[in-house]
Amino acid sequence: MTGAGPDAPVPTCPKWTVSRLVGHLGRVHSMVREAVAHPDAGKVSPEPAPDGWDAVLAWQQAKSAAMLDALGAGPDVPAWLPFPGYAKTTGSWARRQAHECAIHRLDADAANGGGTPPFDPAFAADGTDEMLTSLLPFRAWADSAATGSVLVHAADAGRVWTLELRSGVRPVVADGTSATFDADVTIAGTADAVYRRLWGRPSAASVIGDASLLEPLAAP
Repeated sequence: MTGAGPDAPVPTCPKWTVSRLVGHLGRVHSMVREAVAHPDAGKVSPEPAPDGWDAVLAWQQAKSAAMLDALGAGPDVPAWLPFPGYAKTTGSWARRQAHECAIHRLDADAANGGGTPPFDPAFAADGTDEMLTSLLPFRAWADSAATGSVLVHAADAGRVWTLELRSGVRPVVADGTSATFDADVTIAGTADAVYRRLWGRPSAASVIGDASLLEPLAAP
């Protein structure tokens, strides 16, 4: 992450620099540590990143270590989470942060001018499942006009998901449906390629059909 220098742009996150990426990770990890320390809180806030590259880098590393220490207590420890689709436990935070860090590794490697080796199919499929079943349905859908069906097929992981989009309502997501489902748009490829595509990173996944239906699925 550090090889490109603090002011290097992050191509996959427009307007971000490496320094901002490092600061973002530190802030998130500081929030997770507070969420485990205060499981009954109505809300916890991240710490602000310090000024200066050396300071922010050391701070991020310390916050990451503190988060890992907190999550190491076991998956069933109570923790505050802002996501309605998750159990309020450290196990939920461990899953969320595994994918947070994986996606931002792609960003860091892009800033360094290199590529990231493919993620393990089971891990990548879990990241796709998290996005589709735990994050996506709980977005604000009242203003969405998208109507149609979406098929997501991670071939090497043997995983298939379908989404039924209806104007103004939360989508219906099904896991384990047939890859032959007649959808209005299909995203298909290796689990790694599908994972990257759903999180808005460069990907070799194929998109067949009405790609406009994927707009409300775009990663935050």
